[in-house]
Amino acid sequence: MQFIDTHAHIYSEKFQSDRNEMLARTFAAGINKILMPNLDSESIDAMLALEQKYPQQCFAMMGLHPCSVNQDFEKELKIAEEWLGKRKFVAIGEMGIDLYWDKSFIEQQKEAFRIQAAWAKKYQIPLVIHAREAMKEVIDLLEELTDNALFGVLHCFTGTSEEANKLINMNFSLGIGGVVTYKNSGLEPILKEISLEHLLLETDSPYLAPVPHRGKRNETSYIPTIAQKIADIKGVSIAEVASKTTANAEKLFGC
Repeated sequence: MQFIDTHAHIYSEKFQSDRNEMLARTFAAGINKILMPNLDSESIDAMLALEQKYPQQCFAMMGLHPCSVNQDFEKELKIAEEWLGKRKFVAIGEMGIDLYWDKSFIEQQKEAFRIQAAWAKKYQIPLVIHAREAMKEVIDLLEELTDNALFGVLHCFTGTSEEANKLINMNFSLGIGGVVTYKNSGLEPILKEISLEHLLLETDSPYLAPVPHRGKRNETSYIPTIAQKIADIKGVSIAEVASKTTANAEKLFGC
């Protein structure tokens, strides 16, 4: 079985002491591609260095995380835009709206969202969206911006069935990670209704480790644990989950 982790911050300093060993475990577990979302200008060098070291396995995105949006967000967007003009990236991301920590820059987050959605259309690549305590705001923005040129994935989806269907109808897949293994995630009844063709696997490592690793550092080698939980929920084999979600990722990201 082969898997793709469509969202992992493996360039994080939390892997500084054992990154090579972690990646060896990952590749041995059948995860043959890892997609890396950018955060802001400070994460670019480490992300691209990792891509250069593992050009067949690690693929970079370019974007500005909503938690990095502040009064100077336009400077950050300019740096990201310059990189997009230099080379190809697999997606625009990670971008979106985050109202969990701070609501002070909501209008700036919305403007950054619109600008990055325009980049996704221009370069004809997916938009990788982060929505925390902000699903309504994200869906409202997508309804404003949606057309045949906009597509992508709602990373770490934890919304309702209605929200899932709205996203799917706007050409967005759902990224499912370790949260699906949590007892009170609420995802089980939703995933029972949704076809595998709309799902992608992700870890968001080093965050949101699945059970039985919850509370510890997450890593990409845990993708099979997430896949098995989805298989159990949907009453299919893990091989089917692996095959379909890998095909979904390859089609969406072109990698």
